[in-house]
Amino acid sequence: MGTQTPESPEQVTKEQTDLGDGHAVQVKVTTKVVKSSSELAADRTDLATGRTLMAMDRSLMAWIRTSLSMISFGFTIYKVLQGFQESGDVIPHGYSPRTVGLFLTGLGTVAMVAGTVEYFERLKILREYHTVKTWRASLVMAVIMSAVGLLVFLSIIAKLL
Repeated sequence: MGTQTPESPEQVTKEQTDLGDGHAVQVKVTTKVVKSSSELAADRTDLATGRTLMAMDRSLMAWIRTSLSMISFGFTIYKVLQGFQESGDVIPHGYSPRTVGLFLTGLGTVAMVAGTVEYFERLKILREYHTVKTWRASLVMAVIMSAVGLLVFLSIIAKLL
């Protein structure tokens, strides 16, 4: 079973022919546009690059979701355990709310930075073969999430929140 190529796109033009007796006839002319093999290869390469970029974006967004979960869970646990500690309840195993919060927010921030570095590395490899823009929406969100994670981490250290 061989691969089938899609039919060539058609160009439809309308031509008007004057019959000379004051009447005109409009004729619809259909021509097929045939692409060369190099044009077809370029189209397929462009499509493959687009699919690769979308896969990279999905992977980075998965890193963002995971990191956001860890950062927000770490901050929430920090605040809940801090509330327990301030009310006089005993925290099991002597872990301070600050330690647990720092661990989870730090882990989420490191994961976000690791995902961003991985994205940049893959983008660098892809740019050797094809021209792609560097600043994509998912990358902007990853940079913002890295900054937010770092700020939450530092605010827990400084006890600002």
